[in-house]
Amino acid sequence: MSKRKNTLRNTQNDKIRMDKWLWAARFYKTRALATEAIRGGKVHLNGQRFKPSHTAEIGHIIRIKKESIEQTVIIKDLSGKRGPASTAQTLYEETPDSIELREKRTQERKAIFNGMPQYTVRRPSKKDRRKIIQFKQNNG
Repeated sequence: MSKRKNTLRNTQNDKIRMDKWLWAARFYKTRALATEAIRGGKVHLNGQRFKPSHTAEIGHIIRIKKESIEQTVIIKDLSGKRGPASTAQTLYEETPDSIELREKRTQERKAIFNGMPQYTVRRPSKKDRRKIIQFKQNNG
């Protein structure tokens, strides 16, 4: 009796739910989060909303919004099992327009935050505590 090694990929004939595919491709940590995102309209298939039980097919174009990041990917392979990130990245291909837009938005966010003052939160030193006490006594 020989044991066959389980592969992460399914054959093209297998039917994979979209929420399961999004989970296997590591867009979401759990299937529940993937289902919630689909129901909430954060994920669109070929420009339209769909149900989590919709069947994933090779060639589908998916737009995924997570926080301030928006990605457009094309399904290249199907999988119903969650595996290593290196394998998950082979399940899809991000469109060049999506990559360009994502990098542009990243640069914009960095530019906004670079102009803001950086504060370090730390405990007051003994000298700082003396100044606080003195301030309270004079203004209290």
